[in-house]
Amino acid sequence: MTDVAASDFRHPRRYVRLDTILRLRWLAVLGQLVAIFVVVQGLEFELPILPCVAVVSLSALLNLVLQIAFDPMQRLEAVYAAALLALNIAELAGLLFLTGGLQNPFSFLFLAPVLISATALPMRLTVALGVLAVACATLLGFFHLPLPWDSDDPLVLPPIYLFGVWLSIVLAIGVTSLYSFQVTEEARKLSDALAATELVLAREQHLTQLDGLAAAAAHELGTPLSTIFLISRELEKTVAGDNPLAADLKTLREQAQRCRDILAKIAQLSATGAPFDRMPLSTLIEETVAPHRDFGIAIKVRIAVAAASEPVGQRNPAILYGVGNILENAVDFARATVEVNAWWNKETVEIVISDDGPGIAPDVLKRIGEPYLSRRRGADDAQSEHGGLGLGVFIARTLLERTGAKVSFSNRTFPDHGAVVQIVWPRARFESAETVGESPA
Repeated sequence: MTDVAASDFRHPRRYVRLDTILRLRWLAVLGQLVAIFVVVQGLEFELPILPCVAVVSLSALLNLVLQIAFDPMQRLEAVYAAALLALNIAELAGLLFLTGGLQNPFSFLFLAPVLISATALPMRLTVALGVLAVACATLLGFFHLPLPWDSDDPLVLPPIYLFGVWLSIVLAIGVTSLYSFQVTEEARKLSDALAATELVLAREQHLTQLDGLAAAAAHELGTPLSTIFLISRELEKTVAGDNPLAADLKTLREQAQRCRDILAKIAQLSATGAPFDRMPLSTLIEETVAPHRDFGIAIKVRIAVAAASEPVGQRNPAILYGVGNILENAVDFARATVEVNAWWNKETVEIVISDDGPGIAPDVLKRIGEPYLSRRRGADDAQSEHGGLGLGVFIARTLLERTGAKVSFSNRTFPDHGAVVQIVWPRARFESAETVGESPA
């Protein structure tokens, strides 16, 4: 019931593909050419056409070189992707220098490369691109050619307005990039955590399939063992008692018969299905408690006998892992005792696991069940941050909720101390024979 190892599912960040950046750059080239055409032909403003077209042409030429020389489907290393995004910022700064600097409303396009970096690249590279964009915007506030405008009525913007434009660009880069990075990182963490959940569930399902494999083995091996037994018995009849081979043939027959008996028992157990397929609530609790009894923590199990018959559910790996993982956490934090209480009626089945440890910190209680949130017993017997992934509670909660359970976390009421985890199923869902891990309706 331990956390999944990092190497099992934590993969390196999948960086952006070259094709994605090239598509964005071609879109930028097209948009820049259209903007130049509209300003010159539609608005009839004077514009340094040749320098602007030269900057756009250099960008297009670089796109062609990259598209021909490299596989567009390859994922770029973070540094190379950041370099291309930095080049986009530099090209935009060059065009803005020729067309009015911060007076040009297209100056807010500095946001685009930084936002792309925030969703696909590490934070340090995103910060570097943000600093580059702010530096370019700052220089454009002081050094730029005049804004294309009507020569008879030139547009003169006050310095305070230009400062406001500069400040809005800086704030927009910072706020939107941080927001995009945070949202993307949360989505990435959730994706990795769900992958870990599926991995755990697959492992638990493999364990529950052992009885089926045993039955198949018993069926497949039965025929050849019967053949070996019959042939060894016939050979034993034809060999004299004083022949050295007689003892070997007898041993071969006896061992073949022993194998047949063992396979017959396995087939009989699997045919009954009771030890493998379904289990009462008390058996489920004992199976999850047993591995944790030898850690110096007393585990007290109380099962309230109700008027209704004891619920018998499927041997569900999701329930076994979920309850076992929560129990393991209780043992980790408990000072001396962990209590496991269970009761039922005709409508519900409930398990409550509590410990006498320090309880769940208020800040953690609000976020309990999120992936990558972990608190473990430290060397000084106090709560300390654990260096692992902290996926145990997330996986347990996800698997239990897939079986129809509602999982809630709380602390004991003062002056008592310790954490309390309540798991409640509708009795019909607990006793149903649905497929393991099926999402609740």
